[in-house]
Order: sequence, then C-alpha cells, then structure tokens
Amino acid sequence: MAAKSKILILGGTGYIGKFIVKASAEAGHPTFVLVRESTVSHPEKSKLIDTFKSSGVTLLYGDLNDHESLVKAVKEVDVVISTLGGQQIDDQLKLIAAIKEAGNIKRFLPSEFGLDVDRHNAVEPVTSFLAKKVKIRRAIEAEGIPYSYVCSNAFAGYFLPTLGQQNVTAPPRDKVVILGDGNVQAVYVLEEDVGTYTIKAVDDPRTLNKTLYLRPPANVLTFNQLVSLWEAKIKTTLEKVYIPEDQLLNYIQESPFPANLQLALGHSILVKGDCTNFEIDPYFGLEGSKLYPEVKYTTVDNYLNAFV
Repeated sequence: MAAKSKILILGGTGYIGKFIVKASAEAGHPTFVLVRESTVSHPEKSKLIDTFKSSGVTLLYGDLNDHESLVKAVKEVDVVISTLGGQQIDDQLKLIAAIKEAGNIKRFLPSEFGLDVDRHNAVEPVTSFLAKKVKIRRAIEAEGIPYSYVCSNAFAGYFLPTLGQQNVTAPPRDKVVILGDGNVQAVYVLEEDVGTYTIKAVDDPRTLNKTLYLRPPANVLTFNQLVSLWEAKIKTTLEKVYIPEDQLLNYIQESPFPANLQLALGHSILVKGDCTNFEIDPYFGLEGSKLYPEVKYTTVDNYLNAFV
C-alpha cells in the first residue's frame, strides 16, 4: 500500500469540517487543519481544537487573506479539503491561487457537501448561493487542478431531529407540515458518514476529476415514507398539512432571510427532488455506497430511534 496522503482541511472547526477532520485522523492520514491564531483562544472552538490535537492532528496557522501562509500550508500536504461555510465560499478563489502556486496538490475537494450545484431546480435565494459554488468549480477546472466534488445531499443531523419543521426543537408528535405532495425522494446522510465517505475518496483513482454522490439506499426516502417511519416509532398518526408548490413559492418570496433560504432548500429537495432526479452517469460521477460497500452507514430508521 502506498503511504496515505497528507490532508489539509480548511474550515475544520465548522459544522461539517469537524467530522471530516475526525474521519481523516481515524483513517490514519497525516491530518493538518488550517486555523487562525484567534480560533485557538475562542471559548467553544478551543475545546474542539484540543480534541483535534489529542487525535494527532497538526495545526497550521494561516489565513485566507494571507497568501504566503496559504501557500506554505498547502506545500506541507498532498490533498486539500475545504469545508468553509457559506459566507466564505468566494474566498476559495484565494485558496485556488495558493494551490496553483504551490503546484504539489494531488487532489482538491472544494466546499460542497450538499446538492449537485450543476444539476438543480432551485429558486432564489438558493440559486445565488449555489452559483457561488459553480464559480469555484469552473475556476478549479480552468486552472487544471485535480479535484473531487462531494455531493452528500441533506445532512441527517440538520434535518431529521425536527423532520424539517420550522421553529421546533424535536420531531413532531401531533401534526406535520409537508412540502409538496410528499412523494418525492430525498437523501439524508449522517454527518459522520459524510466524513467517512469523503476521506475514502481522497486517494481513490476512481474519484479523480469526478463527483462523489452519497445516496445510501436505506436513506433514499420520500417525505411521506419518513413520516410513516416516525409514526410507527411513536405509535401515533400525525395530522398532515400539505403545502402545494405554488403556495410554497409565495411563502419563499414573502419570508425574510434565513426562513426564505430554508423554505427554498425544502422546495429544491422535497418538491423538485434535486437529490435524486437524475441518473449518476459514470462519465461524471459515482455513488459512494456502491463504491465503498464496506462502510456501515447509519440508516434514517436507526437515527430516528434516538428521538423516540
């Protein structure tokens, strides 16, 4: 076996980043996380950084606005993974410039981890958000940087604890609001599993210059199936309120941010079926659970047990 690639992660203390850092360290990759000096003394993030250190992760100090520090960090590794949050998507252009200058990177995985930004039917404000990621993809390709894109679809930990209901903190036990007719398939993937699949892809020649889609079969469900699963667990039939598409589009237009973003995301995933409404052609992509059948992913069914 060849030595495992050295991996640099940006945004490692963020929502999905911490799971990717953990998966990288656990898989035995020499793992580096780029942090700002200020992050280390941040009250919440300092605890996370301590767990990184105890799992053998190396901290590199740098900043997206400091080109030299970026180039220096990139030169330490073989693979760069960006998990930067929504506000920093555009800043990845600075990272691309550093990768290009360093000239040693075998693979770059930009911050994706959601829908396929080149294949969707979203409306505003989601369209503009996804367009930023499209711009990053085209910049990577134009510079000839080797890449993998990871489309992990809906985060289970974000969506399932509330079944996507607005302004609640637990799954519903009396009534549930359903966007559209509830018969469109979506995909829910646990964040830990997103980390595992992402790290598996890093050194895999099959995923070079391709998109890795996560559609674990047990987690491809319509919303009606999801509700039935939950009803069976709590032994209750919920009152179902269906929101037709035209009404949902009105709500999106009338709602302030961030409610409009959440509703527009719901429209894309649950009404337009943007997780599943296209075939994965081997020419551009591969499906993670088929590629790595050894990964024992968490099923939606098992995940929901924690909330009963």
